Amino acid sequence: MLGLMQNHPLLISSLITHAERHHAEAAIVSRRVEGDVHRTTWGGIAKRSRQVANALNTLGLSRGDRVATLAWNGYRHLELYFGVSGAGYVLHTLNPRLHPEQLAWIVNHAEDSVLVFDTTFLPLVKAVHTQCPTVKHWIALCDAAAVPADSGVPGLQSYEAWMGQQPDTYDWPQFDEHTASSLCYTSGTTGNPKGVLYSHRSTVLHAYGAALPDALNLSSRDSIMPVVPMFHANAWAVPYSAAAVGAKLVFPGGALDGKSVYELMEAEQVTMAAGVPTVWQMLLGHMEAGGLRFGTLQRTVIGGSACPPAMMDTFKQRYGVDVIHAWGMTEMSPLGTVCILKGHQEGLAADAQRSVRLKQGRVVYGVDMKIVDPDSGAELPWDGKTYGDLLVRGPWVTAGYFKLDNSALLKDGWFHTGDVATIDADGFMQITDRSKDVIKSGGEWISSIDVENIAMAHPAVAMAACIGMPHPKWDERPIVVVVKKPGAQLSREELLAFYEGKTAKWQTPDDVVFVEAIPLGATGKMQKMKVREQLADYRLPIA
Repeated sequence: MLGLMQNHPLLISSLITHAERHHAEAAIVSRRVEGDVHRTTWGGIAKRSRQVANALNTLGLSRGDRVATLAWNGYRHLELYFGVSGAGYVLHTLNPRLHPEQLAWIVNHAEDSVLVFDTTFLPLVKAVHTQCPTVKHWIALCDAAAVPADSGVPGLQSYEAWMGQQPDTYDWPQFDEHTASSLCYTSGTTGNPKGVLYSHRSTVLHAYGAALPDALNLSSRDSIMPVVPMFHANAWAVPYSAAAVGAKLVFPGGALDGKSVYELMEAEQVTMAAGVPTVWQMLLGHMEAGGLRFGTLQRTVIGGSACPPAMMDTFKQRYGVDVIHAWGMTEMSPLGTVCILKGHQEGLAADAQRSVRLKQGRVVYGVDMKIVDPDSGAELPWDGKTYGDLLVRGPWVTAGYFKLDNSALLKDGWFHTGDVATIDADGFMQITDRSKDVIKSGGEWISSIDVENIAMAHPAVAMAACIGMPHPKWDERPIVVVVKKPGAQLSREELLAFYEGKTAKWQTPDDVVFVEAIPLGATGKMQKMKVREQLADYRLPIA
């Protein structure tokens, strides 16, 4: 017997319709590539999203065709988020930090029909447009007067001229909620990137889950700054959740330096921000140098890679800002866990609370997880000590990659994340390594993240990466690769001595290698594979 409830499909268009109907006055603030700060509202975004949908329908596209964006965080990109998917097309966010050859490969693999881009990225578009035969329409996110006559891109149109003349009335089509809505490619640290194809249903469910109090705790009272790019797992899907709750959004554009982020935060009274550790390093460095304080910021969500304990302590102890650890993947839309204390943990001593907050957290409703033995596949206990391969499942977790053979991707419905983790009795998960980065020394595992976090706590260290090196007796031993802060003095012996009392002796790195820079990937993560390549001639000192 079926229930007697109304059947309304979960569509992305319902989010922008709700935002306009109930939160039309809530502000959307964007720092533009033109250099100014633009102000609109959810009501304005909704109207222009309908204009985008009307404009797309004039191009002769078919439902499911891909519309690519190459853009910073801003109001025009937000209009495309809703206008493209709402009209039944697939929004494909491209990462401008990729090499042109890899970018062209992704565009061709996705078979994008339209590519819309910020004028900042015109040189990149000029480098790839002849290699992208499926793209029939190139549109620059600017006024008609700002389109250069000598762009070198045939038929290049102005976004404002293209969509600005369209009517702002439009009836959002109704279709199956399982219809594809957006496409994101993984960062591709090994091999070609893989496409993750989200659905309307998965996106709306994720928007619900992310906004929950024990997740990102979003509401109409928040002023949210997504510093995480809209081309990185859809800005962790914050724009969708913000529409659902009617929150103010503050977009930093391409100006992600500490000074620019801080000034916009203060001017727009940001209460919550989300980003990766590398961005917050620049922000904290700017504030420390200028003796600055936050006026309204209450919490920051940090994901993408583990938050160094020293950064968490600085935010909380010096500036009174709560750091919320979160973990997820492009394959998970991306949210998997958020580190919010349970009720019985609120009474713990400060050090005990800190130990919990340093974990990646517990699952958001909609996600299930487990850890298994890498060899036998047997499920492992949740004791906070046992390491295992982390597997996940849920309605916003991928069931397969776009245009690939996915017959062997899932095991009994579970997706293998590639992470190694522990889970404690309260359900708090902690990533100890990527499976390809874990260091096994004398049959025991050493967490490279733990080694890195201790190094990062030293006042002279700007960045640290731990990798395993071959050892004749122990198979592998850890070394730590370090970038010093400008003007800082630090020796190998001083840093190794810093580990004393902070970890077991056998987990202490055998050596320190100082470098000018550690290579970062397109999403701000350390590329340990490249670190290993740079140290191809390095030999571990054997006592």
